[in-house]
Amino acid sequence: MAKKPGLGDAYAVRTPADSVRLYADWAETYEADFVARNGYVVHLRVAEQLARHKADVRGAVLDIGCGTGIGGVSLRRCGFELVDGVDISTEMLAIARRKADADGSPVYTRLIEADLTRPVDIPSNTYGGMVSAGTFTHGHLGPETLTELWRIAAHGAICAICINAQHFASKGFAEKVATDVSQGTITDLELVEIDMYTDPQAHVKPGNEKGIIVVCRVV
Repeated sequence: MAKKPGLGDAYAVRTPADSVRLYADWAETYEADFVARNGYVVHLRVAEQLARHKADVRGAVLDIGCGTGIGGVSLRRCGFELVDGVDISTEMLAIARRKADADGSPVYTRLIEADLTRPVDIPSNTYGGMVSAGTFTHGHLGPETLTELWRIAAHGAICAICINAQHFASKGFAEKVATDVSQGTITDLELVEIDMYTDPQAHVKPGNEKGIIVVCRVV
């Protein structure tokens, strides 16, 4: 029997092609084998942070690296009615497409397949809010991707983007965020530290349990 993918495989990703292969294999078991098993809660925490500023979110919210759609479900439960998702994995998006509210309506208004290491085919000034739960981590997206996200955010958009704390410290996120504040690209910055798991198993290595949620407003 083939070995099931896990967090170690995710941290071993080095290229977008690696991500495509990993999540093609992991899509059907991701929520049971990873989210439920470890008490993964980042999607809940970013939705909660965005909900703190719900009155300021005007327009649709983009779920960045939406995967199987657990983030979209959390956003809808927090009262956000218009939610789009973007992800690199066809297979993960297929599962996200099945997600529905209690009344049967789709959780996502639109799902977009895209490689976020490249410019995305989304017009500038589109989204009134943005969240990301598990995309800014080892082997996935670096701080340069934030520039593209600020581009597609509407003026005044509220963002709650979680970054693995080790990744935040080692890959230049602190410097990038500080530069964007000093240049007036973003404002109202908060860095919120969270526990990413409620019950991590042994394969969650020490030092990878924390996340930093970058909460800010795009100018």
